[in-house]
Amino acid sequence: MKHTRSVLNSLFSGALAGAVAKTAVAPLDRTKIIFQVSSARFSAKEAYRLIYRTYLKEGFLSLWRGNSATMVRVIPYAAIQFCAHEQYKRLLGGYYGFQGKTLPPVPRLLAGSLAGTTAAMLTYPLDMVRARMAVTPKEMYSNILHVFVRISREEGMKTLYRGFTPTILGVVPYAGLSFFTYETLKKLHAEHSGRLQPYSYERLAFGACAGLIGQSASYPLDVVRRRMQTAGVTGHTYGTILGTMREIVSEEGVIRGLYKGLSMNWVKGPIAVGISFTTFDLTQILLKKLHQMGYAAR
Repeated sequence: MKHTRSVLNSLFSGALAGAVAKTAVAPLDRTKIIFQVSSARFSAKEAYRLIYRTYLKEGFLSLWRGNSATMVRVIPYAAIQFCAHEQYKRLLGGYYGFQGKTLPPVPRLLAGSLAGTTAAMLTYPLDMVRARMAVTPKEMYSNILHVFVRISREEGMKTLYRGFTPTILGVVPYAGLSFFTYETLKKLHAEHSGRLQPYSYERLAFGACAGLIGQSASYPLDVVRRRMQTAGVTGHTYGTILGTMREIVSEEGVIRGLYKGLSMNWVKGPIAVGISFTTFDLTQILLKKLHQMGYAAR
């Protein structure tokens, strides 16, 4: 019963963490995807112009276009990822004899990578749909279900998994390094401050560092993934990871192509990951307190 409650708490806390974090950075996320899938040169000025033009042409809420698809994907993704991370930590802790304690570095990295891989495998088609909605006009796809139906009819069911391999290859270092960095910083903080629980602003800072490191390490694969996902609506025929990379590099160069939008990610990523980890931790603490109060009331 205690284990079941722990799993449910992790699922709820993860879902809330993902929803809050992604909604907070949705306009920047949409802008980043638009640049990633086009050959237009990226700069902070051009990103600002794109956001402003979108606002003038389509209205303020259009900056969150595709966010409903993001929520449909990110809520189960974050719930599974955070819950899986807790379970992998428990399993690896038992295996290595660190049950209830912070894992050693290698198992810590492994737990994060396995959690990210598990979540990505179970929710990938929703990520594909979200990318399509972010780069297309409202007239093309009216809602999430419409995207699924049109892709299935016009491009085949296999298209829903286009870009799956670079996603998995990218999520291993991203999730692994993100969770590893966050857990490591919390451990170092506890050792040096003597406080078991960091303050909220410290959690945000630890999460920001985790996001910065994790996203920088996996960014080129994120660009490749987006190009492959949106190939059906951008007129390209990206087939393989290496072929996509070669085409991007030959047309746009290494830095301007494979790392396009990274500077925006250095703003968006740390904010999103910081909010996500902090929301998860604080929700977990709140749920435990509420449960204890429930017992105390009895």
